[in-house]
Amino acid sequence: GPPRATPMPASHSRGRRPHAGPSQRQLRAGELVRHALVEILRTESFVDPVLAGVPITLSEVRVGPDLKHALCFVEPLGGKEAPAVIEALNHASRFLRLRLGEAIEMRFTPALKFVHDDSFDAAEHINRLLGDPRVRRDLDPTDEPDPA
Repeated sequence: GPPRATPMPASHSRGRRPHAGPSQRQLRAGELVRHALVEILRTESFVDPVLAGVPITLSEVRVGPDLKHALCFVEPLGGKEAPAVIEALNHASRFLRLRLGEAIEMRFTPALKFVHDDSFDAAEHINRLLGDPRVRRDLDPTDEPDPA
């Protein structure tokens, strides 16, 4: 029969880096989008009462390999109303994308998806653990028992 083409291993296909994380291009685009969105969220006045006057930390933006989708990690100040704020931001995402398109120079303005950044909760949990007297006792190098 005719000779069969052998498929190239995924690690050799053009532009793909298996399990290497985001490319420099994705990282630059993510930071560009993050900085622009921070400014938009800071200066825009929102009609939605959930977003009006609520300080929001935009900790990270991960842009997909095609630069057409952006996952935005946010934490409202105090983290209290996080689910409502995330829902309101996703509801306003088309408006925010429009503003973003005016603010940045990219071939495509990525679609925005907002998610709660729970790393703040994790850091707070670790701080609480480190503050626990039993944990502090275990971590204190001066309380080593004598090897007698």
